[in-house]
Amino acid sequence: MSSGKWTGWLLTVMMTTFVSHGYGQQQAALFPLSAVRLLESPFLQAQQTDAQYILSLDEDRLLAPFLKDAGIRPLKENYGNWESDGLDGHIAGHYLTAAAQMYAATGDTVFRNRLNYMLDWLEKCQQQNGNGYVGGIPDGKQVWQQVAQGRVEAVWQRWVPWYNLHKLYAGLVDAYQLTGSEQAKRILIGLSDWCLRLTDKLSDGQMQRMLGNEHGGMNEVFANVSRITGDERYMTLARRFSHRAILDPLLEHQDSLTGLHANTQIPKVVGFARIAALTGDKAWADAAEFFWNTVTLHRSVSFGGNSVREHFNSPDDFSPMLESREGPETCNSYNMLKLTKALFLANPDAKYIHYYERTLYNHILSSQHPEGGFVYFTPIRPAHYRVYSSSQQCFWCCVGSGIENHGKYGELIYAHHADELYVNLFIPSVLQWKQRALELSQETRFPFETSSTLKFSTQRPQRLVVKLRQPDWIAGAFEVQVNGKPVKLPPARNGYVSIARTWKNGDRITVRLPMRTTAEVLPDSSQWVSFVHGPLVLAAAAGRSAMPGLKADSSRWGHIAHGRLEPLEDAPLLVMEDPAHAPMPRETDTAGMVFGMAHLVEQAKYKNLELTPFFQLHDRRYILYWPYAAAEEVPGIKAAIRQKEQARRQKEEATVDVVYPGEQQPEADHQFKGGQTRAGFFRERHYRSGKDWFSYVLSGRGTTPAKLSITCYGAEKDRSFDIYVNDSRIGAITLTGEGGNAFKDHVFDLPAGISGGEPLTILFKARSSSAIGRIFEVRLLK
Repeated sequence: MSSGKWTGWLLTVMMTTFVSHGYGQQQAALFPLSAVRLLESPFLQAQQTDAQYILSLDEDRLLAPFLKDAGIRPLKENYGNWESDGLDGHIAGHYLTAAAQMYAATGDTVFRNRLNYMLDWLEKCQQQNGNGYVGGIPDGKQVWQQVAQGRVEAVWQRWVPWYNLHKLYAGLVDAYQLTGSEQAKRILIGLSDWCLRLTDKLSDGQMQRMLGNEHGGMNEVFANVSRITGDERYMTLARRFSHRAILDPLLEHQDSLTGLHANTQIPKVVGFARIAALTGDKAWADAAEFFWNTVTLHRSVSFGGNSVREHFNSPDDFSPMLESREGPETCNSYNMLKLTKALFLANPDAKYIHYYERTLYNHILSSQHPEGGFVYFTPIRPAHYRVYSSSQQCFWCCVGSGIENHGKYGELIYAHHADELYVNLFIPSVLQWKQRALELSQETRFPFETSSTLKFSTQRPQRLVVKLRQPDWIAGAFEVQVNGKPVKLPPARNGYVSIARTWKNGDRITVRLPMRTTAEVLPDSSQWVSFVHGPLVLAAAAGRSAMPGLKADSSRWGHIAHGRLEPLEDAPLLVMEDPAHAPMPRETDTAGMVFGMAHLVEQAKYKNLELTPFFQLHDRRYILYWPYAAAEEVPGIKAAIRQKEQARRQKEEATVDVVYPGEQQPEADHQFKGGQTRAGFFRERHYRSGKDWFSYVLSGRGTTPAKLSITCYGAEKDRSFDIYVNDSRIGAITLTGEGGNAFKDHVFDLPAGISGGEPLTILFKARSSSAIGRIFEVRLLK
């Protein structure tokens, strides 16, 4: 028996053993994406809009980084933006997944043809390289050569190279699994073997140091390659690519997430869950479950998103998210839904679908413009707005996950296990269960009507247990009819009611779905509330004024809504004692799902505001979260908000550009470089310090800056360092501890002659026998 057949056979035996002990056995399975077709609904419209966006992209430009890397003359030049900024090639991997998904979801061969074209060129690049490698990372081969030599810190010399490469790996996995492409499988195995050789001589310590750099879900990829090939070597590699700094606290059920870059961590946990599903590792499964509970229950807002400026804020303080223009990131929810799906398949409990549904309707569906374009940040700051991508100019991470999001709405509407059929979501669709020669159509206008009808079409009567999810948002009793007659339902189990019978052609199930309206406070229990009707988060339109960059251009910060921040003290204030028992907004238009709230709003000028489903609000400012107070508290609440907001606004209005040291994306945006430096987290704020030097590049963005402000901690002492601007020393900071228990701004005049369009390199250099203190903010001021 060859070694490959032996390892495949051994893995099969191991998996059989785990299944026999009840571990690793999935309790539900997905139908192929090709088995579910969407019917007319907001989801079908979003799918069609996404399809046009995908088709607008030029494969030759997406392929250019790979051809350049392989020494092949590209047919066209790279796209710009992140595709020419160091993350060259990352969108191509997403494109493989998106094209494969759209082909499976629609059957339209144009997507299969595009997928094949991409694969043909990628295989040519792989063959040209001659060692299994294919990638578009600028000077990537130099990085991988250093890694192979044990110099794993080389991954910090490029913009997250493993994260970049993960998109290609994931795209190849999806191309094979969704379309059966043997070519995709061939490229995938060659690339996986290259990685085996690359990391073969690295110690576990070196691997773990390397994993300190963002690397996507590399562990999930190799778990999937192991499943595809039956080769256990890839499962070993999957475990080696599992970051112990994240896994170990989760194994101990410790929440150590505050301050971490959120979307760096979520894919790792998706990998933990996948490894657990395939190997039966119950401890890793429990770690993934603990993470999911932590994020969904304590770190997510009403629409399912999490993070501020891409980082997990403290679960005890959501004020940074309320104040920021950079709210929850769409990529985070994309990955949280992947994790949710994996946990549901291992343990079909409706709690997972409740979160999945909430996030699907309110974050994912809302993140695409009806005419095309994807959202990066969804601020919860009252009366701010979102920015949408332009197809030929914007290539952010949330564009990559965005082109995937809207092609897979059919993946979890239904699931099955043995003779059980799960109905999870009330989305108009048709299911083809080929193994049973059964078609199930779901006809509904939900959420704009409060019922859904399931119709069976079958060539022969057959016995099935239909498991209907009982939503947690139902108003009153859960009512079901079969063929027009009420059914006495058994008690729900794990959030599902089961109807077991022999189903015949033409049988119908009608489910009533009346929705209640509830108020949800933020997880930190602060006095901010959001309203939810059924699974739909409600929001109020707040005007269209001053929304620069609404349709983003190719600029480095184009994904951020840089327009004016409306004062928090001017936000509509609700008068209520206890949101759980207060009167709710009143539905004034049931057909359009419009709610009035004049009876709740304190200020007369806001009493005409109306709430509608958030996923329908585009091209305008909006309000998702509302401050509230009891009547006697209103003056004090207003005064406190006003005082804090005035100080923040003065600083914001004076700012030309700002970088938050220690935060991953702001540092990448500002071309961080450094030697002997470290990032950390202190008193809910990120910082960077160092023994030698580090620098950033800031921009005047057309405004001539006059001063440089550097924020340090007052009680820090025995630190002394110089500050340089474009190689000119402008001053020094010596920290003696006399500043006390507070953050202090050190302000310096900039050299004369600086123009608004000139990039400024700000460098911090430790003085002899000293070090650079913790720096929390670096701001250019007018």
